[in-house]
Amino acid sequence: MNSITVDLKNCYGITSLSHKFDFSKKRQNVVYAANGIMKSSLALTFKDVSEGRPSCDRVHKERETERSIVDEAGHDIAAENVFVVEPYNEAYKSNRMSTLLANSRLRERYENVRREIDKKKDALLASLGSAAGMKAGVEEALAMDIASDPNEFFKAVRRLKPEVDENPYAALADLKYAQIFSAKVAEQLKSEAFRSDIENYMAVYDRLVSNSTFFRKGAFNHNNAADVAKSLKANGFFKAEHSVYVNNKDVRKEIKTEKDLEKIIQEEKDEILNDADLKAQFERIDKLLTKNVDMKEFRAYLTEYDKLIPELANPDRLRQRLWIAYLALNADLLNDALGTYDRGRGELEEIVNEARQEATRWGDVLDEFNGRFSVPFIVTMENQHDVILKADAPSIRFRFKGHDGTEVAVEELDLVRILSNGEKRALYLLNIIFEVIARKEGAVKTIFVFDDIADSFDYKNKYAIIEYLRDITDVDFIYQIILTHNYDFYRTVSSRLDLGRDNKFHTLRSDSGVHIREEKYQNNPFKHWKEKLPEGTHDDFLIAMIPFVRNVAEFAGMEAEEAELTRYLHVKQTSENLTVFDLEKEFKKVVTFKTNFALPHGDRKVFDLLFERAQQACALGEEQIELETKIVLAMAIRIKAEVFMIGAINDQAFVDAIKNNQTFKLLQKVEQLGVASPASIKCLKQVVLMTPENIHINSFMYEPILDMSNHHLKKLFEKVSALPL
Repeated sequence: MNSITVDLKNCYGITSLSHKFDFSKKRQNVVYAANGIMKSSLALTFKDVSEGRPSCDRVHKERETERSIVDEAGHDIAAENVFVVEPYNEAYKSNRMSTLLANSRLRERYENVRREIDKKKDALLASLGSAAGMKAGVEEALAMDIASDPNEFFKAVRRLKPEVDENPYAALADLKYAQIFSAKVAEQLKSEAFRSDIENYMAVYDRLVSNSTFFRKGAFNHNNAADVAKSLKANGFFKAEHSVYVNNKDVRKEIKTEKDLEKIIQEEKDEILNDADLKAQFERIDKLLTKNVDMKEFRAYLTEYDKLIPELANPDRLRQRLWIAYLALNADLLNDALGTYDRGRGELEEIVNEARQEATRWGDVLDEFNGRFSVPFIVTMENQHDVILKADAPSIRFRFKGHDGTEVAVEELDLVRILSNGEKRALYLLNIIFEVIARKEGAVKTIFVFDDIADSFDYKNKYAIIEYLRDITDVDFIYQIILTHNYDFYRTVSSRLDLGRDNKFHTLRSDSGVHIREEKYQNNPFKHWKEKLPEGTHDDFLIAMIPFVRNVAEFAGMEAEEAELTRYLHVKQTSENLTVFDLEKEFKKVVTFKTNFALPHGDRKVFDLLFERAQQACALGEEQIELETKIVLAMAIRIKAEVFMIGAINDQAFVDAIKNNQTFKLLQKVEQLGVASPASIKCLKQVVLMTPENIHINSFMYEPILDMSNHHLKKLFEKVSALPL
């Protein structure tokens, strides 16, 4: 891919944008955009492409949106080939994390062996489930019962194999594990007293139903009778004057009320359980065995399989005996599964060991993150070989680093709560690194759109991000569009990535839309102005250098020169008479030029030149206004404002006494005296707000003036110029 061309209309506030991003020389493009121009809107449009959805204008919904993002051949960029990195997205987790594998050969070998083993195991589990009456969870239950680990199925069945071959518990094979060890019954069986009482209870129960002519073992017991009585009562059977006949002691008797039926049931129980202690024990256990459906079914199961009763004395032993009995029923399937497992186990261990020893990309990613980023936590991965061999999701773990050097394991949710915004963004960036590396490993051609990824980061972590961006520049199928409103980050990225004129851009907004254009000053604008100044044809360079040279004089301790240059930035008594020749002399005192020169029109007054150039700037199109033009406008605005305020105050002694913050102090005095209209005061406050930091610029910080709207500067100059003198 040599380039992509973006043509947009009415996309998230971008009324119009047309630009070609060239990747033929460098696969990286960096774009500086002041806040509110187009940065996030462009990123959101690319995100729509990546997610296969249409774009829109969220405010002017009635406007028709047009979006075209194509390569040099005119083909639409596919969704999978675009990935947008937002400034921060706490919920984002890369869905490609498990694809960072050691190598595909290991995984293929592993899967082939596991596939054959799992096939035999699944056949055995299906038969075991049928024998145990279980629809699911057979593997985990057997492994837990025998090996105390739900993941050790083969270890468990191998441990049982000798007894399976002897088959000593064949008589238990018809018992159903699911009937005996349902959750509620299993909990009750943990009680030793309950297990002992069960045996006594069942003996009494057998005697009750065996000696009764009313009850029948396995068909109709005392609880069945009680349930019938309750049902008849609840449904108003006897109130409707119906009756039932019962056979009791070989006598057929008509029952007309629920009380009579309950009486017969109770008399039958009392007659059998005539011992008071035995009766109390029976009632206590009977109550337990009827308190829920599971317990009732368990009691019914006990009546059908009384051989189960002595086994209940040791439930854990019973579990093992049942599995032995079931496995004995499926001896052929067991031998087949174990044989396949034994044949493949050696190869599996060899593959796993090789996977553990191999330096994976996961290790590289985590080491890279822990080493580069300055954060109070360390990231590790616990299941590395499972990620490599089974494509499991990586199990990421965190350790928090205290100021005293201690490290404490911490969950991710708890970690997020205690991190600063910048540290949270670093954690988010870890997932982005996973995504980048995964796409790199999978050779996925990708345009990464980075939207202010260094926002809220300290300088060390900003540089770590820049170094990472540089690291991936060598990948010939990864392309980068880096968007930022931070000019320092923009300059540093441009330098570290060694980007040239074709790949460095500024943005501006005009009435016709948003424009992306090449940066005029590729490195240091002050150096450029200094080199061009002797030519005598760059009046804007001459004016724009005044604040910078003044700051150099201040830094060098050249107090006289600093004071003299200040007269060009504020209205002093003699400021209006200063000429281009005077300014040239001051420059030469502070700055060393390569050649000797004399500027033309040396007798021209600097303020006159300043206002003339500002007027001409107002006639320029938005895209024609450069950094030096903005400085000219800002200076002209302030000088015009000070001329107005000094005239309104009409107190030269007060003005001469001002040593610093002159514009602001003049405004205070104007407001105090009430010598200006509310409209004029409003205009002057805009001057104080917009111009001071924009004029005092240096080689490290001229972002404020770049962020200032060309349109706003022109309008403010026109307003100030119109103030009544």
